[in-house]
Amino acid sequence: MTQLALVIDLNVCVGCHACVTNCKQWNTSGAAGSLSDLDPYGADPNGTFFNRVQTFEVGEYPNTETVHFPKSCLHCEDPPCVPVCPTGASYKRKSDGIVLVDYDKCIGCKYCSWACPYGVRELDEKRQVMTKCTLCVDRIYDMSLPEDRRKPSCVLACPPGARLFGDVHDPESAISIAIRERGGYALMPEAATKPSNHYLPRRKTTLNLRDDDLCRSDNPHRIDGAPFEPNLPPIAEEL
Repeated sequence: MTQLALVIDLNVCVGCHACVTNCKQWNTSGAAGSLSDLDPYGADPNGTFFNRVQTFEVGEYPNTETVHFPKSCLHCEDPPCVPVCPTGASYKRKSDGIVLVDYDKCIGCKYCSWACPYGVRELDEKRQVMTKCTLCVDRIYDMSLPEDRRKPSCVLACPPGARLFGDVHDPESAISIAIRERGGYALMPEAATKPSNHYLPRRKTTLNLRDDDLCRSDNPHRIDGAPFEPNLPPIAEEL
């Protein structure tokens, strides 16, 4: 059975929020919109987003690193948001595994958001319906688009190419190979939801530099085999 999903490379993501803004733009003007923005520039802004990037620091000062962690609906293979919906508005498609919301049936009760362990369901305050990532289902099956453009808007917008899209059940797909070769993992497996989206872990890199490596290689004052001491003018004494 086909299971479409995203794979996000945390080693590549730079936290630019291009995926967030492009997702917002496409879904506001596409089949899922319009996504509300209430008082966006005021003291108490409130908006509906399918995709968000969480940024935080790891490690202990001064050896800390900044991690950018994009998160949207993970299109679980056993989604807890589906059975709790009293109207059947939340459902999982058998053809491609995408979890969707039927807005005509949704009553905005928030049961699905309470059941979701990842916090990726949002209430559209203006329409009073629950919303979520659709994997841009209106794009990926649009035959009027070139084949290389039939991808979620967040994937197309990512400048460093940190987001991959494909069938996670196909062992030869690009995302399956990336998961297998890079040790990709699912978020919070203890929740037993079997998330389809996966993350590629950050890789530790070290940079070993000598003091003279910080100088230009073509510096005429550099002597091979000897440490370089720049000939700086003396600092003027304060009067």
